[in-house]
Amino acid sequence: MRLLSTVVDLSAPRGLPSHGSSRRSPDESAEAIVASQIHHADGRDAEDSEYRLPKMASLVTVLLASALLQVSFFIVVSSSDQYAAHLGGTSTFSGLVIGIPTVFSGLALLPLMKLDQGGYKRPLHFACASALLGNVLYSLAYCTNFLYLILIGRIVSGFGFTFWMYSKRYCSDPRIVGIRRRTTLAGWLVLGQGAGFSIGPFVGGLFFKIGFSNSVFNGYTSPTWIMAGIWAVFWVFAALLFEDVPHDPPQQPAVPLMPSQPTPSDENAEIETQGPRVEAKRMSAPQWGVTATMCWFATTCFFILGAWEANIPVFTSSTSSFSPFHFSPFAAGNLIALGGVSTFPFLLVNVFFARRVQDRHTLAVGTALGTSGLILALAILRARAVMYGTLFACWFLVALGFNLASTVTLSLLSKQLPGTWNARISLAIQYSNYLGRVCGAVWGGAGVQVGMLNYVGMQVGIVGVGAVMFLTLWRQLKAKTG
Repeated sequence: MRLLSTVVDLSAPRGLPSHGSSRRSPDESAEAIVASQIHHADGRDAEDSEYRLPKMASLVTVLLASALLQVSFFIVVSSSDQYAAHLGGTSTFSGLVIGIPTVFSGLALLPLMKLDQGGYKRPLHFACASALLGNVLYSLAYCTNFLYLILIGRIVSGFGFTFWMYSKRYCSDPRIVGIRRRTTLAGWLVLGQGAGFSIGPFVGGLFFKIGFSNSVFNGYTSPTWIMAGIWAVFWVFAALLFEDVPHDPPQQPAVPLMPSQPTPSDENAEIETQGPRVEAKRMSAPQWGVTATMCWFATTCFFILGAWEANIPVFTSSTSSFSPFHFSPFAAGNLIALGGVSTFPFLLVNVFFARRVQDRHTLAVGTALGTSGLILALAILRARAVMYGTLFACWFLVALGFNLASTVTLSLLSKQLPGTWNARISLAIQYSNYLGRVCGAVWGGAGVQVGMLNYVGMQVGIVGVGAVMFLTLWRQLKAKTG
């Protein structure tokens, strides 16, 4: 009917309105039709760009590199305490060994960003080389009987952990990833993170149990020798399969000439009807608040996860009155891995639910789950009711909750700030992650010495600060789903 009315309008004499018209001239009607067609075409282009994804081979390479780095980080967790003790170190030193890579990763990031040319191929090769060499040096500490070589090896591995920032940046890069795919890809990264802290401690504990009574390949060194071989193979495939991103920014859809006015129908309507983001030079007060909140939660998540991963082997093997276990590294690694494996199905489901759930809701649910694990831990410690089942329940809730919360820190920011700021916000989130990892690992290693109630209580306090920030900025944390 509308098309028929238009034909009638165009065929009517100029100046005489036809039936159903609003006294528009043929020229005006034609312009309206053209403008409407342009608007719909631009709308389709904008919608397509929101769902953009990079090439599958390159994406898989980035996700796999991130997961392997997670395995490399955690594979020494179950045996580093006894490895350090064998070479003359303490439990606090073993915590430092676990956490120190992130310090040097942070120091290497800024120089590396000056050389990456806005791409990812150079950082990927740098990560593979560093991970390979770092695992070799860590392994050689046993036959050289040199305590600080395990620290040096972990520092070199830390240079490879710079790719964690690049993997996050890749999954939110507006040149290759649409705004409605960023939380989904972040979910895949966290799934690899979950796989890393499940596979790493289990494999490390398993090889420690097997032993391999050899001065080169033994229970302490075999996990990192294996990782060195895996990195050598992966490096070859990464060099062959990975295709870097284009250096030019993607073409942005034109601004509609005559935008229609949709009728909001749900709580996402305000977000869905927003126009293109303005490339502002300065951040507004709400943007500063959201950025500070996301950085705080990025630190919090990795502080608590790192603390528990470093503390479980120390706590379960200690003679503390709170600990009835006297676990070997193999048993401690199994406990850490079991918690990680149990979270895996939930993190996988989250990848698909990310398309429909707002990031702030995911953050709220994850934080609530993790905090419930911390409060349960305080309760069983105070009641001296620590058993395998109760400790596992605490660890499962902590691992699930804070892994889940960590999926949205960068993706939410990338949806609210201009695409040209992606490198800066990726760097801010990654430094927050690093701060959490290194401080958490050291705090976890020292947990028994400072008192387990104090150890868990501090984590609850850190979450409490984040909760105040989160509730204060609830409305400002709204962002597109996907």
